[in-house]
Formats: sequence, structure tokens, C-alpha cells
Amino acid sequence: MSSVEEFQQQQQEEEEPPFKRLRDNEGNASAVVAYRGPEEETNRTSSLPSPTMQLSGHKGSVYCLEYSPSGDTLASAGFDMNVLLWSHSDYNNFNVLEGHKNAILDLKWLNETHLITGSADKTLGYWDTATGDKIRSFKSHSMIVNALDTAASTVGSRTTGTSSSSSSGSTMANPHLFVSASDDSTAKLWDVRSKRESATLEHDFQVTAIALDGENQIVYTGGIDNTITAWDIRNQSNKKTMGLRGHTDTITCLSLHPKSTHLLSNSMDHTIRTWDVRPFCAEPQRQCKQFVGATHNAEKGLIRAAWSPDGSMISCGSADRMVRVFDEYSAEELYLLPGHKGCVNTVIFHPQENVIARYVTSIQ
Repeated sequence: MSSVEEFQQQQQEEEEPPFKRLRDNEGNASAVVAYRGPEEETNRTSSLPSPTMQLSGHKGSVYCLEYSPSGDTLASAGFDMNVLLWSHSDYNNFNVLEGHKNAILDLKWLNETHLITGSADKTLGYWDTATGDKIRSFKSHSMIVNALDTAASTVGSRTTGTSSSSSSGSTMANPHLFVSASDDSTAKLWDVRSKRESATLEHDFQVTAIALDGENQIVYTGGIDNTITAWDIRNQSNKKTMGLRGHTDTITCLSLHPKSTHLLSNSMDHTIRTWDVRPFCAEPQRQCKQFVGATHNAEKGLIRAAWSPDGSMISCGSADRMVRVFDEYSAEELYLLPGHKGCVNTVIFHPQENVIARYVTSIQ
């Protein structure tokens, strides 16, 4: 039996339903109740064959996952050093990408058929998902690669998102560009057409999170110094343009709003924050909102958060085995999604449907 055939899909309804937080007339949280709509089955808003699905196949903890720009394919990776590709139509595993020598800590799609992976083996991989071949390895980092980003993860969401389609005229300055962050205290800019990095952004401490604004040519980095730094990479200037301070512990995630107006950050200080990163900010401080509820634990994992395609909601994993969904406008917690048996490392929204994908530290 081939390795692909060994990874079989398991579908099952979670024993516990989603939870919704009730509030009193003054807006204060009053109770958390199981959410079972009376028309839950008849008014489904996604193409999933069941309300909840469990995907099995990884042989270790899963650290990252990402939908392709169209949402047709889900890629997941983690401790077992493999990338599994799942078809959104039926969530069958149709390919396995093998080649890394240590855990894969992050992955991002470059376009609909190619993705980039970052690994604890100090390398990044460039993959053709149609053939399963690794096209190239990038080996300039001297320590663990913690995070990466591509322009497709921001600009692509504008053309595939539901209510953000008005910005579909946005284009990437360089569709071949991606960025990486590492424990070697550097962030690097790469072009998939070259084996060597295009530029190196030097930091004083380890870099644990990174985001790329492909349209405006800005890179955002964060690390164990608790500070978010913006870098202007136009014309290869690579200058620091802004420092965002407010977190009191290591930053584990940076994610850019679909319209590139705000930046989302998660930190081991148990807070999620949004920042106004527009060039001319009317407010005296760029920090906009703070979301509280998601937790970190002694494992010190890089727990990630994500925007919904239209930017109206925020989701985040948590060490308490729950997924939290927040309303971006009011900063209120909308839903608690249970069912996992370990720390939820990453949560993402489907780019077109009302679907959330999440993965955990422990094998289910």
C-alpha cells in the first residue's frame, strides 16, 4: 500500500457542539451555552458533507495549515516532516510532499499550484503540488525557520474573498516574492527564481513572526523582543519605518488584513491585538483593539491567529484546546469551538465558504 493510500479520511461529528457566548442587556457576558440552531441541518452555508469533519493522516503534531487561494486545496504540515494535501470537495488526501529532515513549522501558498514550506531543518522548500516534486531548497538560514509569508496570502484574499472583491484590482509587485523569519535573528527576502536570498533584515533577537504586504512592499516582523517592526523593501532600501510596541511577551503570529489596512498580532502575553498600519494614521496610537481569551502554556508554541476573508472576524487557537472566534468591530468573543484534545496551534478561514480549519499539538 502506498503512503498516500495509508492516509485515510475520517468523518465524524464532534461529541460537543459549538458554544456561543450570551450577553445581558448591558452587553456583559452572562453565560456560555451550546449553540444548536433549530435549522442547523437545513440551512447549511458550506459545501462540507457534514457540519464537522476530522482529518487523520499525520503521524505527529500538526503545526500549520493553509487553504490555496481558490480554496480548492488544504495543505497541512507538522512534526512528521510531510505536507498533506486535501481536496476541499471531499477532503480526501490526494498527495504527500516529502523532503524535509525536521518538523515543518509554517507553510504558505505562492499561487494555486505552488507552495513554500519553512522547517526546523533550517531550510525552506518550494513545491509543485500537482506533481509532488520539490523544485528548490533555500538554505541560507543558520537556525530554525519559524515563519514565512507570501504576497498571495494578502493580495490573493482580496480577489477570492466575498465582500473584499471591490479591491480585486490590487496586484502584487512581485508574485515570486516571499519572506521568512528565523531563530538566527534575521528575516530574509526571497525570489523563487533564485537560490540565494534577495535581502536580509537584521534583528537583535530571534524573529518568530512575519507578514508581507505584497502590494505596498512592506514587511512586518516580530519576535522575542515583543516589538513589531515595519520594513520598507521598495527599491531594495530595506529601512525600518515603524515600531509597534504594546505586547509584553513573545509575538507568535502576524497576519495582515485583507485590505492591508490593519495588522493582527498574537502574543504569549495572552492577548491578540490589531494595529492600524496605514501610512497616515489619524489616531495618536496605532493600536486599535485588544482581544482577550486565547491562552498560551508552558510549551511556548507559536499559536497563530487569522482574519476572515472580509476582515469582519478574527479566529485564534489556544492552549486550552478551544478555538475562539471574535467579532472584529466590537472585539467580543462570538464562538467557542471545542473538540480537540491538545493545544490548538493554528486556525484559518476558508477563502470563500463559512468553514474554519484547525489543527492541534496532539494526535487525535
